[in-house]
Amino acid sequence: MFRTILVAVDLAEMNIAKPAIEQAAALAEQSGGALRLVNVQSLLPATFMDYVPADFDTQLKEDAQASLKQVAEKVPLPHARVSWTVRAGGVYPEILAEADACGADLIVIGSHRPAMSTYLLGSNAKTVARHATCSVLIVRT
Repeated sequence: MFRTILVAVDLAEMNIAKPAIEQAAALAEQSGGALRLVNVQSLLPATFMDYVPADFDTQLKEDAQASLKQVAEKVPLPHARVSWTVRAGGVYPEILAEADACGADLIVIGSHRPAMSTYLLGSNAKTVARHATCSVLIVRT
């Protein structure tokens, strides 16, 4: 059914990411597909660059890669069927770009239950679902 499943993982919100990873792993197991985990790191505004070390972005990316590797190692699939990447930029554009890059036929993303701020400002999950060229599963927590 699904060959490549992309799972958006917010390392700061693992209580939301974990159910999404579990759902995606179950779907990948059933279909014999592969799982691709992606974490998106927000870019630091240029006005803050004078106040952080020169390698700040590099260090953040390395830390995120190490954390994402630990998450990937816990996925109950053969290691050859699980990969991960860290991207930098806006959350939903980077998720969509990674889905295109890896040929995902399903994006799985965790989401809070809607609140008034979500209705007024929108959410990354909603925007991914609206603009994705493949199926999207939003896992509510």
